[in-house]
Amino acid sequence: MRVIYLMLLMLTAAVSAKEEDRYAKVQIEAKAVAEHIYMLSGAGGNMAAVTGPQGVLLVDAQFAELASKITGKLQQISANGKIATLVNTHHHADHVSGNKVLGQGVAIIAHQNVYQRLNADHNFDKKGLPTVLLQQPLQLMLNNVELELIPMPVSHTDGDVVVWFKKANVLHTGDLMFAGRFPFIDLKSGGSVAGYIENTRQLMARIDDNTKVIPGHGDLTNKAGLQQSLQMMEETLALVQSYKKAGLSLEQAIAKGLGDKYKSWHWNFITEKRWIETLYQD
Repeated sequence: MRVIYLMLLMLTAAVSAKEEDRYAKVQIEAKAVAEHIYMLSGAGGNMAAVTGPQGVLLVDAQFAELASKITGKLQQISANGKIATLVNTHHHADHVSGNKVLGQGVAIIAHQNVYQRLNADHNFDKKGLPTVLLQQPLQLMLNNVELELIPMPVSHTDGDVVVWFKKANVLHTGDLMFAGRFPFIDLKSGGSVAGYIENTRQLMARIDDNTKVIPGHGDLTNKAGLQQSLQMMEETLALVQSYKKAGLSLEQAIAKGLGDKYKSWHWNFITEKRWIETLYQD
């Protein structure tokens, strides 16, 4: 028994070391997008930070292993780097894993379905559960920055929230945008291709050509970038639907592919194959 116990300890230590190594070289980068508003990027979904003397409102929390690097960056860009409010755009781990560290002692705001999904997840540290649950839009002000948290109909998941800084003309889409990439639409978590496309149209109607768009993943972009994503989804959906109408099986649709036009949208997580599967199955 002692030998087995020691082996388990060694295995646990090896797994922990591997996780630490995974994030060892990750750097948290901050880009100013408007007065008091920054986009932060690292190893998970893009974050946004509202900075100033009242503390920081942080949108998304990435991975818990990066918490010290995130707080260090916030202290660099803000006179008061202490987090005052944390917002989750949805429930995926690369956006909420850091809740248990970064959200301690502050309000964690999220869609009500995020709470339900995280509370049912036995692997999620319950210290990071949202404490303020959204069903309707919520307007906030911090450091003289106005923002609105807007729960969205089903799209990426069934618990998405976008953050709209109307006066500053900045939009954080959460994972309602993967800039220049095929998006991940989590059908198992209530996501919907049709809903994702419709919500993208709704966001397009809200912004203008000067809006700075912080996507869930990818580089800072604008309305033109969001329009490109919308066009890609509409065209590839129509193409896959034409395959289905012609009687092609999923495997045959994958074999035909989407053509050269959208080769550059393929990436390691949502490959062309996986995007076709999503469009075909939804």
